Amino acid sequence: MNGARVFVVGGVLSYRALFGWMQPVVYVPTMLGGPLFQILFFAYIGRASGVESDAFFVVGNAIQVTAMAGVFGVAMTVGGERWTQTLSLVLVSPANRFALFLGRALPLIVNGAILSAFGFVVGIAFLDFELAPSVLPALAACVLVTTASCTAFGFIIGSIGLYAREIFVAANLAYIGLLLFCGVNVPLDELPAWMRAISEVLPLTHGVQAARLVADGGTLGSVDGLIVHEAAIGVGYALAAYFLFRAFEAAGRRNATFDNY
Repeated sequence: MNGARVFVVGGVLSYRALFGWMQPVVYVPTMLGGPLFQILFFAYIGRASGVESDAFFVVGNAIQVTAMAGVFGVAMTVGGERWTQTLSLVLVSPANRFALFLGRALPLIVNGAILSAFGFVVGIAFLDFELAPSVLPALAACVLVTTASCTAFGFIIGSIGLYAREIFVAANLAYIGLLLFCGVNVPLDELPAWMRAISEVLPLTHGVQAARLVADGGTLGSVDGLIVHEAAIGVGYALAAYFLFRAFEAAGRRNATFDNY
C-alpha cells in the first residue's frame, strides 16, 4: 500500500514540481510550440525535396516528439531536484525505490502521449495528412508503447544526473540522436549500415515503423511484432536505468555529491 502511494502521489508531485509553477501562456508554447514547428519544418523540407509524402514526416515526428517528455522530462525531474538541492531529501527517505522510480515515469508517459496526439492534429490541420477513425485505437497503442519506451530510455540519462553535474547536454544529444537514427525523417534503408544497426537497439525505431503502417490502414495484429519489439527495448532500458539509479545513488552517498551542482 505504501509503495502504491509513493508511486501515485510521488509521481504527481514530481510532475507538478516541473510544471506546476508555469502559467498556461508559458506552458502551452513551451510544450506545444516545439512539436508544431518541428513537424511543419520537416514536412515542408520533404515537400521541397520530393523525398516522401507529408504522411511520412507527420507520423515520424508526431511519434518522435514523445521523446521530448521522456528524455527532457526525466532529465528535469532528476537534474532539477539536484539543482534545487532537494535530491538528497528524496533519496534519504525509506521509500521503495522501484515505486519512486516508476512513479516519476507515469505523468511523463501521459504528457508524451498528449504531445503525440497534438502532432497528429497539426498534420491533419495544416498538411496533406488524414487518419481513418478505424485506425485510431491501434495508433494509440503504438503511441503509448513508444512513449513508455522513450521514457525508459530517458531514465538512463536521468540516472546519470545522480552523479554528473551536467545532465541537460546529454539530454539534448539523446533527443537529437533519436531524431537522426530512428528513421523519423530519413527512411531506414537510406541510412548507412552502422546507423541502421544502432537504430535497432534504440527506442522509437520500431514504434515509428508500426505507427506508419497503422496510419496507412494496417491493423494492430499486422504490427504486433514491431510493438512487442519496441516494448522489449523499453523494458531493457528501464531495468538498466534502475540498476544505474541504484549504483549512482550508492556512489553519491559514499562521496556526498548529491548537493554538488
